[in-house]
Formats: sequence, C-alpha cells, structure tokens
Amino acid sequence: MPLNIDIQQILLHFLNFAILFTGLYIILYKPVKDFMKKRQDHYEEMDEKAKKDVEDAEKLKKEYEERLAKADAEIQDKKNKYEAELGNIRKDRIGKAEAEAEKIIGDARETAEREKKRIIESADKEAKDIIADAADKLVNASLSENFDAFLDTAEGGK
Repeated sequence: MPLNIDIQQILLHFLNFAILFTGLYIILYKPVKDFMKKRQDHYEEMDEKAKKDVEDAEKLKKEYEERLAKADAEIQDKKNKYEAELGNIRKDRIGKAEAEAEKIIGDARETAEREKKRIIESADKEAKDIIADAADKLVNASLSENFDAFLDTAEGGK
C-alpha cells in the first residue's frame, strides 16, 4: 500500500458518509422539505381561494349593480306612470270642479234673477200702494174741501 492508504478504510469512510448523509436526509432534510412544500401549497391554496372569492365578490357586485339599475328603471317607470295617472285625476277633478262651479254660478244667477223679480214686484206693489194712498188722500182732501165749499156755499145761499 503506497502512502499508507487503505482502500478498505476509504470505503468504510464512504459507507459512513453515505449512512450519515442518508440519515440526515431522512431525519432533517426530507421533513423540512415536506413541511415547506405543505406550507407553500397551503398559501397557494389560500391565494387561489382569495382570488376566487374576489372574483365571486366582483360578480355579485356586478349583479347587484345590474339589479339596482333595473330597480331604478322600474321605479322611474312606475313614477312616470303614477304621475300620468295623477295628471289625469287632476284634470278630471278640475273638470268636475269647473262643472260644479258653473252649476253653482247658474243657480246663483237664477236665484238672483228670482230675487230681483220679487224685489221689483214688491217695490212696484209698494209704489202702487203709495200712489193709491196718495191719490185717495188727494181725492179725500179735494172732496172734503169741495164738500166744505159746497156746504159753505149752500149755507150762504140760504
């Protein structure tokens, strides 16, 4: 053996090294590597789940925005419909009120006309009564004066 190197010793060192390497690989490296792989998979899974949740949330947001737009359009349609209906009701009521006002005014005119005729007839009757009383007084006064004059004349002529 040259240089005092024993092949058997080298092979034993290689065997020890291989056993040590295999033992350390099995005991330390493989569990750490598996742990890191599980951790990486877990975080990738969480990331995928978060992305999926964000996509779902965006879909829901878009759906709700569409529903809100539809609801706004429906509300506007109903509002327009009810405003038109309210306008028709207003026109109808205004028409009825105007008709009723015309009827009331017509009735008031008829009543005023009747009252006017009654007042004129009453005033005419009062005027006739006043004239008749005045004529009666005038005739009576004139007769009484004439009768007194006649009596005076008749007595004077005796």
